[in-house]
Amino acid sequence: MKVAKFGGSSVSNAEQIKKVLNIVNSDSDRKIIVVSAPGKRHADDVKTTDLLIRLYEKVIAGLDYQAKKEEIIQRYADIILELEMTDSLLSTIDETLETYIATLKEKPARLLDALLSCGENFNAQLIAEYNNSQGIPTRYVSPGEAGITVTDLPQNAQILDQSYEALYSLREYDEKLIVPGFFGISRQGYVVTFPRGGSDITGAIVARGVRADLYENFTDVSGIFRANPTIVKNPEVIDEITYREMRELSYAGFGVFHDEALQPLHKDRIPVVIKNTNRPDDTGTYIRHDREINSSNIVSGISCDKDFTVLNIKKYLMNRQIGFTRKILGVLEDYGISFDHMPSGIDSISIIMRSKEIQNREEQVLNDIREKCDVDELNVEHNLAILMIVGEGMHRIVGTANTITHALAEANINLKMMNQGASEISIMFGIDVADAEKAVKSTYEYCYNGEYLKV
Repeated sequence: MKVAKFGGSSVSNAEQIKKVLNIVNSDSDRKIIVVSAPGKRHADDVKTTDLLIRLYEKVIAGLDYQAKKEEIIQRYADIILELEMTDSLLSTIDETLETYIATLKEKPARLLDALLSCGENFNAQLIAEYNNSQGIPTRYVSPGEAGITVTDLPQNAQILDQSYEALYSLREYDEKLIVPGFFGISRQGYVVTFPRGGSDITGAIVARGVRADLYENFTDVSGIFRANPTIVKNPEVIDEITYREMRELSYAGFGVFHDEALQPLHKDRIPVVIKNTNRPDDTGTYIRHDREINSSNIVSGISCDKDFTVLNIKKYLMNRQIGFTRKILGVLEDYGISFDHMPSGIDSISIIMRSKEIQNREEQVLNDIREKCDVDELNVEHNLAILMIVGEGMHRIVGTANTITHALAEANINLKMMNQGASEISIMFGIDVADAEKAVKSTYEYCYNGEYLKV
């Protein structure tokens, strides 16, 4: 059995939905389909999810929202018209939106989740109805009916383990099943959404629940590139990558696959393939538990993400002070701040975090660290970029870090810090944000073309 998820660009209009259903109906193993909300139809278009957010903003501000609601309904009306379907679903869409607004407008977080879920939910109903009309037995299954039970934290749902047992019963249906992505139902009966991009998470949860042999994630590219194609011209497509490598690359900016979607798949070792809706015969990229390592695929990918802040802390004889690091982390915990890296020396420690984590409260955090930790020196650096070199095979090769730093030096890029994770599958380099793209180009040239990019 295969579970297939189709992203927003794959289901953005009638033409794309026909492509999706051709793919689905061509393979009897594709039994369960998870769909996103309609995405952009062209570069200047607006995603349906963004239209729903604007509707929410109008309602909360007490403004007339009817025009925005009609714009949302029209997105589905356009698809229905092109598919030559009856328009009975449009009245359901209108009634559902009005019901959510009427019953939840005094609970803003609940209203936002309910409205956000509508993009996927309406699209799943539309696609199931159309496939049925084409003579393919197809059933729309809501997350509640499927048994996707989640924690009750708006916009940050986490799956509850009881869901997996409930989901297994989906194997018993004979029809094709269409499930909306992005949300579940809490024990309290509320609609709760996963983090943005959460249709990937729904697909992974369903794949684990039904013990799928393969989870297919269809998007608008033929796999995962070794580097950002907007930075590196015609980068290679990765044939095969491990869960751990994908997690590292997703963290550092690879946006093709939501990194939280790996968690349910990793446990049961369910393989994933990233495929292209517009080129379904392309091989795509497989994400597995293990992969074969050879001389040509030691480094899986190179990624660089921006907008990091680093706290540099110095304390003489720090290594002899029991609990010093715990005190610093305790301050961050008091402010609800998470960090990403913590390279250290015997008398110094650097804490790297997303800039948004400390934004608007930097001075308070620094003052608390000075007061509670009695540091000798404390300074902050902004505009840091994190370059990640990721590969399961790197720990087997002597001098990998040295040769990559040489490639960066040849490109005249100054390193602010470097850290190799305990897993030994990634090396992190802290660089100035102005050097981010040049760093990706220089390391890509070295890792895959064996050439240094000189400045």
